[in-house]
Amino acid sequence: MTATITQPVLEVSGIRKSFFGVEVLKGIDFDVRPGEVHGLVGENGAGKSTLMKIIAGVQPADEGAVHYRGDEVRYAHPRQAMDDGIVTVFQEFTLLPERTVAQNVYLGREPRRGGFVDQKAMIRRTSELLTDLGVSFIDPQSRVGSLTVAEQQIVEIVKALSFDAQVISMDEPTAALSDREVELLYAIIRRLTSRGVAVIYVSHRLKEIFDLCDRITILKDGALVSTDETGALTTDELVRRMVGRSIQSYYPDAVEGTVVGEPRLELDGCGNAFVDGVSLTLRAGEIVGIAGLQGSGRTELVEGIFGIDPFVRGELRVDGAPIRISSARSAVAAGLALVSEDRKAQGLALGQSVLDNTLLVIRSVFSMRTAPARREVPGVLSSLEVSSRGLDQEVRFLSGGNQQKVVLAKWLLTQPQIVLFDEPTRGIDVGAKYAVYQLMRDLAAQGKAVLMVSSELPEVIGMSDRILVMHDGELVAELPAGAAEHEILGAATGATIEGGAR
Repeated sequence: MTATITQPVLEVSGIRKSFFGVEVLKGIDFDVRPGEVHGLVGENGAGKSTLMKIIAGVQPADEGAVHYRGDEVRYAHPRQAMDDGIVTVFQEFTLLPERTVAQNVYLGREPRRGGFVDQKAMIRRTSELLTDLGVSFIDPQSRVGSLTVAEQQIVEIVKALSFDAQVISMDEPTAALSDREVELLYAIIRRLTSRGVAVIYVSHRLKEIFDLCDRITILKDGALVSTDETGALTTDELVRRMVGRSIQSYYPDAVEGTVVGEPRLELDGCGNAFVDGVSLTLRAGEIVGIAGLQGSGRTELVEGIFGIDPFVRGELRVDGAPIRISSARSAVAAGLALVSEDRKAQGLALGQSVLDNTLLVIRSVFSMRTAPARREVPGVLSSLEVSSRGLDQEVRFLSGGNQQKVVLAKWLLTQPQIVLFDEPTRGIDVGAKYAVYQLMRDLAAQGKAVLMVSSELPEVIGMSDRILVMHDGELVAELPAGAAEHEILGAATGATIEGGAR
């Protein structure tokens, strides 16, 4: 953390904004200083995105003022803010995948020579910006669609720097990054702040907020709760201010009366092209967590169980009976559900309504049950506390947390006995996370078996009755509930591989 006490480079005061008569920002005061990382946190619906859009010139404020480098500014278009040095890197990238890195960085602002685009100058300038960030592994002439998510994130940052950005806002920048890629982003942010660039950092990952930020501003229901130096806050106090609940109750205990019963799912030496020799038992009434580093085979394991990449070796049993799951359809028919890692690409039809998304699996696999299931939809959505304007609202307009709840509703309607969760709380706020955790506990209390993959170790430790650890495509350790992070990491990195999983 490199910031020192100095005058703000950007300051908003008394910002108010309403939509359809509902006030979503209620007199917000906020500022960011040169060389500072300022965390902006709050549940979905707290007003973070609206505030960022006002700063970026995407939307005008109804009341209040924005001051930049001492002068009041009123941007009618995001390009005006960008040209002035205020750039936002949104969670949904704005890159064109079929164009090169250099073409994306200077899109619409290509350097010209003699009336033609100066390709050499564009490539040279992009290379200089990449070098300035300490990034040597991205070729300015590479097609953006061939890059990893982390590399595309860097291209977005380079694009921001090409505007000589003095303020960069980042919205959930690590939502789809591995741990190693997160460390790379950390290094880039620190390099930016060392040069005096101010960073507004929005994230639901509290560890990142405490790792990176000099100050933290908390919003709740459109109102400013507090702005404090990071050192003055604890994680418990931050959560309490955000959601009104102590972190001690963040991971709910098992529901009273929950009983661990007979095996629901058994794998015996199962393998495919991605995992090998996996043996495990998942019992009714328990939540088993799967930990491991990116690329360890966690997602590939649940996709093998669910028939997306079927196992070609070993035996899989459901409720004691051997079964061949060769497709997702056969998995659903066998009583399995998979809450996938990427809800937007794999779990939802974004352009369809809440109702149509909730009925997606029922219509596909159990068409005869569509009519009675449709009658159950309002009750299921209500039990999950889905916030929407109605069943006909398109899910793309819902918050990340509410989108995830629609995915859960879709699967609950199938009445599964085995529920596989892959990164169930990625990109959703603290309050929505708690709702997902409580649902998992409720499913276990009903005698369902729950298998959860997560890259967040506190989540694995807080929710698991047992913890399985993967390394290099194999299940290498089984640890009890409450195992320490260093034990899990030791097995995940291959440093302490011993024994096996059962």
